[in-house]
Amino acid sequence: MKLKLLAGSLALALCSSAFAAHVPEGVELAEQQTLIWGVSGEVPTLDPTKSSDTASNKIISDLFEGLMVREPDGNVIPGLAKAWDMSEDGLTYIFHLRDAKWSDGTPITADDVVFTFQRVVKPVTGAPYAWYLGTANIKNAKAITDGKETVDKLGVKAIDTHTVEFTLERRTPYFPNMLTHSSTYPVPKHAVEKYGDNWTRPENMVNSGAYNLTNWVINERIDLERNPMYWNDKETVINKTSYVASNNINAEYNRYRTGEIDITSSFPLEAYDQIKKERPDELLTMPSLGTYYYLFNTQKAPFNDVRVRKALSYAIDRNVITNIILGQGQVPAYSVTPPAINHFEPPKLAWAEMTQEERYQKAKALLAEAGYSKDNPLEFELVYNTMQSHKKLALAVTSMWKRHLPVKVNLANQEWKTFLQKLLQKDFDVARYAWVGDYNEASTFLSYFSSDGMNETSWGNSQYDEVLDKALSIVDPEKRKTYYQEAERIFAKEMPAIPLYFYTRSVIKSPKVGGYNTENPNDLRYTRNLYITKN
Repeated sequence: MKLKLLAGSLALALCSSAFAAHVPEGVELAEQQTLIWGVSGEVPTLDPTKSSDTASNKIISDLFEGLMVREPDGNVIPGLAKAWDMSEDGLTYIFHLRDAKWSDGTPITADDVVFTFQRVVKPVTGAPYAWYLGTANIKNAKAITDGKETVDKLGVKAIDTHTVEFTLERRTPYFPNMLTHSSTYPVPKHAVEKYGDNWTRPENMVNSGAYNLTNWVINERIDLERNPMYWNDKETVINKTSYVASNNINAEYNRYRTGEIDITSSFPLEAYDQIKKERPDELLTMPSLGTYYYLFNTQKAPFNDVRVRKALSYAIDRNVITNIILGQGQVPAYSVTPPAINHFEPPKLAWAEMTQEERYQKAKALLAEAGYSKDNPLEFELVYNTMQSHKKLALAVTSMWKRHLPVKVNLANQEWKTFLQKLLQKDFDVARYAWVGDYNEASTFLSYFSSDGMNETSWGNSQYDEVLDKALSIVDPEKRKTYYQEAERIFAKEMPAIPLYFYTRSVIKSPKVGGYNTENPNDLRYTRNLYITKN
């Protein structure tokens, strides 16, 4: 096996500035370095292995670090690893760990990494991202999650205390990029084995990131403070950070206005124009790697009928959604992959080229062909998680459906944890959903709908799977997009979900918070890269 060193990764790894808050010359820092984030709803978990939502991932990324991390501009560089090598055939990756420590002073070792990846794929763990290691093509990952192979056969092993080897089943050109996701963050073997499911409590947690967990009040707040054991703590500026939870975006906005929150997770849609006028320097609207969907449960009738799925998709005027209901620069979505993704451009799709009136007429014909009429309307439930913006959109879409099709739609809202359970248990007809890219490459969106993906729709298509599989053999990202475009065409033909719009990322940020990069399309911002300026 011949390995070649990726010299660029080594050079970046040895430059700690990639992990630091960049304070421009002449900027005066505040004496009190405390940052308060708004977070939408209660955080389900702080266990990296068991996380699957963006709110949890944000906090987890302050508490833990991956082998690979993102720079403020979104570029991927080594994190807990200091460098990595790849074999010429692309099937073996070797990561060399830093001399880093857990927050209790225990060295972070290759055994912790192996333990973490084995924990993710063990069926008994119930990790929602177990499928992710399969799509990363780590040897035997899928076989283990399917119960067909034992966990010791996973293609992750410790060469020595500070060296980890990954063996892949096939070339995956963007593999290091995938290791920025929180499900792959190493967890402390000694703490997990000692405390079991209670290891993430403040009194028990052992972590690797720039901050330690000090307080967690359910449905209220999570408090962190600087971790002196973090390998690059000397370059961190903010000493304390907190996350204030709210299911009510109006309440979060009011907390921002009174100074209780420094950066919001969102704000009332109807306040956008007013905020833009009154607080232009505080309103940030950024590109985003995110797609908003309505998922179909394709294992339930009538949504096992593609005509029904297409009819409901075609009968939605996305321009009304993006320009009138949302109005924050969002882009109408007729495909899966957002335009902010690197090395991708969507294919021309026939239904996207239609006028909206043509789509309405096609929707009516499809639903009639499926056997539905005024005397026999299509009846189903649309479920969404509790948030005013989701409700507002659901009401608008339901109105469009009822205006143009013989349907009866029942709306149901659920608290976040309950909503996630309904999705995981496939206990829904149609469900609001969003997918935020785990890494900046089209496969992170397209693989969700593969037969082996997270894919709560239960849809599977062998041609779709085959096209994504072929893309893995292509090293040149510009050439891979041809296969991704074909996957988009198959998705449009089958319509297992309704793409509604591509996100922009809009938040309100206090002027005193520095270091917040607005060009990065990834939603994640590390607190360790930020700082508080003097008023």
